[in-house]
Amino acid sequence: MGILDELSRLSSAEDFFLHLDVSYDPAVVRVARLHIMRRMGQYLRGSDVDGELLAADEAGVRALCRSHLEQAYQDFVASSPIAERLFKVHRDAVAPKAPDAKPFVPLAALGEVKAP
Repeated sequence: MGILDELSRLSSAEDFFLHLDVSYDPAVVRVARLHIMRRMGQYLRGSDVDGELLAADEAGVRALCRSHLEQAYQDFVASSPIAERLFKVHRDAVAPKAPDAKPFVPLAALGEVKAP
């Protein structure tokens, strides 16, 4: 079984840290676990695009996973989930809102109004 198969069977962020032997502060992981894991996935997809994952042997894939987890974790040690805006709900919260559409009444409709 390869490292990616092993990681796919893990059920918590803490399991990833333990399995890849990455030290962490539980307080940081408690607040940003989903964000850290999503960022790690982004980094891994970037490696996949660059061909690093395909070219690496199992030890190399493990090293890349470890490195990306460390990098993702450090992103949230230095910042916050809100500031990083990884999830749509956070991006939408600061997106400019479109102005409300003004109602349109055609001039011809004004001539059709009949008094009771």
